[in-house]
Amino acid sequence: MTGKVASRMDEGGYVLITGASSGIGAELAALYAARGRGLVLWGRDAVRLENVAGHARSRGVKVHTRVLDLMDGAAAIAALREDDGSYPLDIAILAAGLGDMRRGNDVVERAEDVLRLGLVNYATPSAMAAAAAECMVKRGRGHIVLIGSVAAFHALPFAAAYSGSKAGIKRFSEAQQMALAPLGIGVTLVSPGFVDTPMSRRVVGAKPFMQSASAAARRIADAVDRNRPHLVFPFIFSVLRLIDTLVPWPFKRRILSAIKADQMN
Repeated sequence: MTGKVASRMDEGGYVLITGASSGIGAELAALYAARGRGLVLWGRDAVRLENVAGHARSRGVKVHTRVLDLMDGAAAIAALREDDGSYPLDIAILAAGLGDMRRGNDVVERAEDVLRLGLVNYATPSAMAAAAAECMVKRGRGHIVLIGSVAAFHALPFAAAYSGSKAGIKRFSEAQQMALAPLGIGVTLVSPGFVDTPMSRRVVGAKPFMQSASAAARRIADAVDRNRPHLVFPFIFSVLRLIDTLVPWPFKRRILSAIKADQMN
């Protein structure tokens, strides 16, 4: 290991990234490895996760991996505390998430899908953020990143579980920011539009203002560096969010009810 890389690794603790086996999580792993940061990488696909870890190790950084399904929130909390005990976390990026919606030929969303999205997109990352905060407060430093979506800004009748779970993580993030700021812990909520990931590729139809996963990762890392409380991208969605607040609910309801969407299995 070169002295240059070693010195950069000594600047801080480890970076936890969930959902690191693909998409934004994999790009974040590559980005922080290039910065010389030690990594704690979680994912569901052991083979892809090891490929991401191998790339990071080739940059001379230490990497710990864990294969875990975030449907089991209690196991995720225990695993985070265990990993922090061996690899003290300076940054926790909770990037894992699921996307789903009512299929075109379905009358309603499946109850099992609603539960799955609620656990993986809201309940487990919120609990992990709380566990990460417990660990970070003891050291007096740290930063937590929660991944929401611009879908949280709208009531989507074809994706009630997805938009609802992301709205939940948005509200949790806002509350946690206020609670942790006096303790020296930063919290960033990321609300992206379409990002070119396997999840977005399942969506049938137009995907306006699509961003690459690598561009999304750079924006997220920059938001952490700047301690930004909320990152919305692309910028056009910030404008649309403002317009949305000005539109009367009856008119907005009519527009949202008319939207048709579907996805591949």
